[in-house]
Amino acid sequence: MIKKIAIFASGSGTNFQRIAEYFKESTDIKVDILIVNKKDAYAIERAKKLGIEYIYYNREDFYNSDKVLDKLKERKIDFIVLAGFLWLMPENILKQYPNKIINIHPALLPKYGGKGLYGHNVHQAVVENKEKETGITIHYVNQHYDEGEIIFQAKCEVLPEDDADMVAGKIHLLEQEHFPIVIEKVIKEE
Repeated sequence: MIKKIAIFASGSGTNFQRIAEYFKESTDIKVDILIVNKKDAYAIERAKKLGIEYIYYNREDFYNSDKVLDKLKERKIDFIVLAGFLWLMPENILKQYPNKIINIHPALLPKYGGKGLYGHNVHQAVVENKEKETGITIHYVNQHYDEGEIIFQAKCEVLPEDDADMVAGKIHLLEQEHFPIVIEKVIKEE
């Protein structure tokens, strides 16, 4: 039976696109829907090009109703992937999908995690603190930012001359390489 993934995104959707393309020919796993919390998220354009249905929900829908959960149930979603999604998962979804929601974070947790530490902010902090290495962390999602159980980490070197944009480029390569493979492994090991 095909396992269906819902991907949640807030931004440009490069990880969403990579994951969708990775599973395009899969007979076991399918990216079924994109859920966004910003009407102008570029991920929507990517979904259109890939022929994947998308839906927008506002904060009210997300936190004060069962609209999102009802949509997930209606589409028989098995697994949720957060790919640059910047809101905490509400309790109703966490309860319905225990250990079935994963996120990618652009740093080596537990360092540089938590509210406000996402995207460029993370890379800037890594550079400012003169870290020698950084990386990605793929983890299960719980009710706190970046505190769920770690599934996988990959590292890269931070050179003294690297700025935040250069670090971002290295992290992006790690995300593109590892995220779809780890998703597949987690789903198949269920």
